[in-house]
Amino acid sequence: MQMRVFGRTGMRLSMLGFGCGAVGGLMVRGDPADQERTVARAIAAGVNYFDTAVQYGDGESEKNLGRILQNLKPANVAVGTKVRLPPGAFGRIADTVTASLEGSLARLRLDRVDILHLHNAISDEGEEAAALSVRQVLDDVVPAFDRLRQQGKIRFLGMTAVGDTAALHEVIDAGVFDSAQVVYNMLNPSAAVELPANYPAQDYRRLFHHTNAAVVGVVGIRVLAGGALSGSADRHPIASPAPEPIGSAVSYNADIDRARRLLPLVKEGFAASLTEAATRFAISHPAMGTILVGMATPQQFEEALAAVQKGPLPQAALDRLSALQRSFDGEAR
Repeated sequence: MQMRVFGRTGMRLSMLGFGCGAVGGLMVRGDPADQERTVARAIAAGVNYFDTAVQYGDGESEKNLGRILQNLKPANVAVGTKVRLPPGAFGRIADTVTASLEGSLARLRLDRVDILHLHNAISDEGEEAAALSVRQVLDDVVPAFDRLRQQGKIRFLGMTAVGDTAALHEVIDAGVFDSAQVVYNMLNPSAAVELPANYPAQDYRRLFHHTNAAVVGVVGIRVLAGGALSGSADRHPIASPAPEPIGSAVSYNADIDRARRLLPLVKEGFAASLTEAATRFAISHPAMGTILVGMATPQQFEEALAAVQKGPLPQAALDRLSALQRSFDGEAR
């Protein structure tokens, strides 16, 4: 398992992280034996970052991860969780953050987590009712996180880089967060490259330039676009319903249609499947610290592991992908 230095934290995280989210569903709705077997397999394979959140099954993911880690007692495993502030709590941010973390620690059976990520979108455009403004993040959330760090309950401050692009840049440029969860996949590579003017996706305007300058560790999220980059609408029985896209098309079905137009990568031998290509694409950029791949079954973890072990896509594959992506220009988001 390749390890990468994670920003300025000093941690070395596995290139493949373990996503405990609700989209794949293994750690929320899966069989307990499958959950423990898959976590144990991941640790044996060198995976050392596990990412969860209160919202994943209303605490079920945290409970299950906590139970398994207590049983396995692994050494040198990093755990990240998240806090999402409802709009009704924007007037009492510090108390809400503290209460949320205390609940997470109890479910995880831990005294501290390595990273606490803010789970809200950040936007000064007023587009999302549940989004926080830049000022709320920097003036209220960061001090609340800092107090928890001083108390030894978290090691590093994290954010989820969703919302208004300019607001995300401003928060990252402030240099107060150690980690950023960044949307990066074959349907939306804009965190790394300049998009054509009419490309149908949110333009994150080379967000990696900002994380690099601030020495912020990057957690790659939505690397399979919520499952759309399988190219199939089929979903496992314990997976969530098709999720809303983040940063890509206006609908999940549109993401699937575009994903299928990337199948020449498979037909021309660059990868054995679209999911392999998508996973290897996500680790191809040097700014990436660790990627999260959601899973419904132990076999899906094995597939993600095998893809990461093959390494980044070769330059010829990336060039072919760029050519295929140009066919999206001018389509509606």
